Order: sequence, then structure tokens, then C-alpha cells
Amino acid sequence: MQTRRIGALAVVAVILTGACSSAATTAPASAAAPGGSAAASGKTVTIGVDLPLSGGEFANGDPTKKGVQLAVDQANANGGVGGYKILLSIKDDAVNGVHNPQQGATNVQSLVADPSVIGVVGPFNSNVGAAEIPITNQAGLLQCSPANTNPGLTKPQYGALQIRKAFPNRINYIRVATTDDIQGLAGAEFAYKDLGKRRAYVVDDTETYGKGLADVFVKQFTALGGTVIKEDGAPATTTDYTPLLTAVQGQNPDVVYFGGVTATGGGLLRKQMAQVGMGNLAFGGGDGIVDGPGNVQGSFIKVAGAAAANSFGTIAATHDIPNASAFADAYQKAYGEQPGAYSASAYACTQVILQALQAVAGNTPQSGLREAVRAYATNPSNKFNTQLGTISFDQNGDTSQHIISFYKTDMSADGGVGNWVFVRQQDFGTSGSSASPAASQ
Repeated sequence: MQTRRIGALAVVAVILTGACSSAATTAPASAAAPGGSAAASGKTVTIGVDLPLSGGEFANGDPTKKGVQLAVDQANANGGVGGYKILLSIKDDAVNGVHNPQQGATNVQSLVADPSVIGVVGPFNSNVGAAEIPITNQAGLLQCSPANTNPGLTKPQYGALQIRKAFPNRINYIRVATTDDIQGLAGAEFAYKDLGKRRAYVVDDTETYGKGLADVFVKQFTALGGTVIKEDGAPATTTDYTPLLTAVQGQNPDVVYFGGVTATGGGLLRKQMAQVGMGNLAFGGGDGIVDGPGNVQGSFIKVAGAAAANSFGTIAATHDIPNASAFADAYQKAYGEQPGAYSASAYACTQVILQALQAVAGNTPQSGLREAVRAYATNPSNKFNTQLGTISFDQNGDTSQHIISFYKTDMSADGGVGNWVFVRQQDFGTSGSSASPAASQ
């Protein structure tokens, strides 16, 4: 999408402006530091970051982390927020190169124990979220995930009350990505309607995100009139998918769909499809495989190599973000690369925390900021002006946006290393039911 280019200052301003409720309106950025700048006051608060940042997870985690860093650096350069300078405490929840729920739980225990932490951006993976939310819910610490999509983290009908069982009616976890009961549906509709596929073989990594996504895909693909010839669960430790592939090859699937992320088998499965003679089939998945170009460590295209061609994926967020060129320019200037799939979403999560801080800092002692920020951010009456547009969160912490963006691989992109290119986006409405496709620009 080509957008009107604006100055970087406008990107900075949107970090702090636009958060309001029916009862209050926040001050503009220039008034964000009453009584002097944050530097003059010497006061600091901390935002925690918990993401997978090493090994095969680097391709997703690093650009997501940089989205947080960019928002904080811009806010501090603009004088801080509410009289406070913002610090970051960054945690890696990957172990041996793969996201790890136990490590995520350890990370948030450390963040909970730090009284200066007023909110956390993360995690990236839904099973890590399931391990962390009980801890942050007990402590009343705000979390905003840029990428978690499993509906069981928030929606009572999917079991969320058991995850936030300490205080089931006190929401502390919010997310700017929509859920897999929408994303899986969207993937099925793209395979069936856009690609014209009718016989699907489905593999999942047996994890919270992957299994849930695959199950929704199966249900919707079947409802549309397609045939799912088989669904297999293969844990992240799987190194050889060829027995599974050869077992279904004779049943003539025309698309293979993977529920999981690159690091839990997505790239390897696609690579081995080519090795057994199934490389000409379409391959699809969710946002766990749409993770950057072929020259990025651990990315789907890097792992699958030439076999990554003819693959499609979904992102549980809008592609056509407001002021996209300004955001990309600021990110490029800071890091020398283009934003990742969830850089803008992480930036948006940070904006929510900072706008909540600005709204409450003037009449809240520092000792009460954690609870005040949580209460403000999770109030469904409050709206936030973010890099994703104006958003709010419902009574369970889910975003008001229900947009899915569709991508496909282009192996000639980025000078021939290959990358994911945008196809279109679709608004699935408040109920998650299919709506007419949003026009791609």
C-alpha cells in the first residue's frame, strides 16, 4: 500500500495522543511531562518485554522487540511520559532456540517482582501466554501481546477463566492481534476460495497455538465443501516428516496446511515435501510462518529454501496501517532494515501502555502506577490511537480489530533471497464471520 509520507515527528506524537475515555481526555504530547521533563525529574518506570529472541525464533522475536524499542526511544526523545523516563527490561523466552513456556513463566516472575515495571509487552507464542497469564493475573500486572492468537487465553467459552483463575473478573492481559477462531477460518477460506483447493492434508505441532489453529482450519475447510484427507499431530521435536508425507501422498492432497511456527516444524515440513515429490503442492499456515525474508536467521524461507515457493500465510492484524511509510522510515532509520510482521503490533502495544501511563500519571503516586495503568488499559470505554489505528479492548481483553492480512511467498523478492508479499486483507467483523474482502491498495 502506498501511503502519504509524513514526518517522523508525527509518528512520535501518535505514541502519546489519542487515549481517552468517556470521562477523560488526555493531554497532548507537549504536555506529557507536568512539572518538567522526565530527565529533569529523574523519575523512571519500566516496561518489560518477553519474546523469543534466539535461535530459530530470532526471525519473529527480534523485529517485534525492535517495535517496542522504537516506541520507547521516541517517547523518551520527546521528554518522557507523565514526568517519567521509560526503561526497558528485555527477556528471552526461547530455550535451545525454541520458545519455552517455563522460561516465559520465569521471566514474568522476575518482572512481577520489580516494582518499577508497569506493564509487559509479550509474549509472542500462545503456549507461553498460557504459562504467564496466571502469574501476571495474580499480580495485577498488565500484559499486551502483539501476536498471541489462541482464543483460550481470553475467551471464557474456550477456557480462559481457568487461566486467569486467581482473579477471573480482573483483566490484566490484552492483545492487539485477533484470535485463531478467526485466523484459522480465514486460512481455510483463502485455500478454498482464493486458491481453489479442495483436498487438504493438515499437520499441527501439538502446541496451544498450532493445534487450535489447525482445528479451526479443518472445521471451516470442511464446512466450505472441502475434504480434509487427514490431520496429523507432530511435536516440535520431529525431525523427519517423510513418513507422514508418503502416507498421504497417494490420496492426492492439493494443499498442505501447517498449524505451528517455523521453529516447531513449518519450514522443515515444507522442505521435506519437496524431497518426497510434493513440492508442487500449495502450502499454508498462520502467522507463525510469515516471519521475514530468506536472509534472516531461522525464517521459514531460509529453512525451506527453494521449496518455500507457492506458500501462503496469514497475519492476525491489519497490513494497511495508518501512516505506514512514516513508520517504515523511522524503523529503517533506527535499525537499517524493514519492519517485521509484528513490529507495528509491538509498537502499538507499547503505545497502549504509554498512553495509559500518561492518562493516570498526573494523579497517581508512583507506587500505584502498576494498578492504575492496568485498570485504564483494560477499561473497554477507553480508546487508544495506535500504529494499527484506533483500538479498544473488550471485557475479556480482545482487540476491537478483527482484520486478517493474507501473504504469499515471492522467491524473487528482496534481490532474489525471497520474501512474503501482501495479497489482501479482510475484516471478519465483530462476530468473526466472513465479511466481504477489504480492498487492497
